[in-house]
Amino acid sequence: MQASVLIVSKDRKSELKKTLLILEKMLIFSSQEVLVFLDGCTDDSEFLKEEFKWVKWFTSDKSIGASRARAILYPNAMGTMLIGLDDDAHPLSSDFVIVVERLFKDFPNVGILTFQEIKGVFVSDEIALNSVDDKKEEYITNDFIGCGFAIRKEAYEKTNGFPVWMDIYGEESCVAIEVISKGYDILYSNAIKVNHRVDKEARKYSRRNYFRFEKQLKNSTAYYIVYYQSPIFKIMKLYWHNFRKYALKDMRYFKLFFKVILEVFLDIPRLLKYRRPIDKFIIDEMKHFTAIKY
Repeated sequence: MQASVLIVSKDRKSELKKTLLILEKMLIFSSQEVLVFLDGCTDDSEFLKEEFKWVKWFTSDKSIGASRARAILYPNAMGTMLIGLDDDAHPLSSDFVIVVERLFKDFPNVGILTFQEIKGVFVSDEIALNSVDDKKEEYITNDFIGCGFAIRKEAYEKTNGFPVWMDIYGEESCVAIEVISKGYDILYSNAIKVNHRVDKEARKYSRRNYFRFEKQLKNSTAYYIVYYQSPIFKIMKLYWHNFRKYALKDMRYFKLFFKVILEVFLDIPRLLKYRRPIDKFIIDEMKHFTAIKY
């Protein structure tokens, strides 16, 4: 199997359907496959199974979070290239699998490719493409964007996979640091563009900002505990930054800030079971890579 496209979805039936309809026209099913994990959906997403029988479906009645869902989904993929997409994101060129394959051949030490993300809801793919500069851009980076990326199966299998000790927001960074620690590079390339169909203004003012704040603060703390040899200073710096920027300016952020501190404290014994510190040299080296553009 040449490539596997993997998607985790939760309560976004219409967006998932749109993505699958687009992929159906782009993929060659004799050598390419699509796997979808429905993560505790309550919006009748399961009815899509009858409409898209060419998809390999995986389901959890209870939501387990994107990272744990990916940890189940990815080992079931047969492709030598694993292509991750969000349920509300689609490639803007039909030859994206061929381009992924070419880039992996051109850069044999690259373990992960991260695609260019174009956020917004557009009338057409042409308008989406015209909204960004088409000048070629490629560089080695230290992370990848979850809505559109590809990872060599051989590289993924050398890591611990997506972390089961995390639910959502931050799981990509865990896979990234493990892939780099195994001697691979992460390459950003705008040769592959993905339209992430999000309303940027609506999301900016939505309540999900609070949800994201809580998850990212908690998961960033867990990331340092698991991967850093001496995590205390990084955690203190993280908390001081979030306290000044968010907690001091908004009562709800303030309450969530201290809620996270309590939850992390209680969760430390569990996190220590997964602790696998990365060599400090590798972490220091990662700081010199060009930061990914979000």
